[in-house]
Amino acid sequence: MSFPFPVPDQSDPRWTREGGVHVRRGEGTARWLAGDNYTIMVTADDTNGALGFAKAIVPPGGGPVAHAHGNEDEAFYILEGELEFLLGDRTFTVGGGDFVFIPRNTRHRFKNVGTTDAQLLFLYTPGGHERFFIKNGDEPVEGQTPPLWGPERYAALVDGLLEEGVTILPEG
Repeated sequence: MSFPFPVPDQSDPRWTREGGVHVRRGEGTARWLAGDNYTIMVTADDTNGALGFAKAIVPPGGGPVAHAHGNEDEAFYILEGELEFLLGDRTFTVGGGDFVFIPRNTRHRFKNVGTTDAQLLFLYTPGGHERFFIKNGDEPVEGQTPPLWGPERYAALVDGLLEEGVTILPEG
């Protein structure tokens, strides 16, 4: 069978264009934040600012405090587990296969309300905030679990969060 469309001129730059990103399983930059395990797969630096993409493993009871991003939208795809989301004034539970979109400047947080680790993928558009995880997270330690963060750890990061356009907000 022949190619059913006109063949573009092979000097067309789309034939040889580069710039995509391929990250293999097990690669990425791992960090611990607030008792959760994050792997940053792609940063804004990798995507010409378009997006940042990460995977999270959140133990029972884990998840970030309520906050809002002023510079980026955030989207979540839950792979497994049970998470309670706060989105604005609404609280709801999600599970494997569910998707949540958070527009910038919207209060949100998630919390693992299940009995097993939750796994989710998330992305920022445009990218950039994922660098906060790399800069401020803890290096994972083989054989240990991520430590929970207390108020003092969050307080130490307030200036960095504000520089990133993130505001910590009350839960209720």
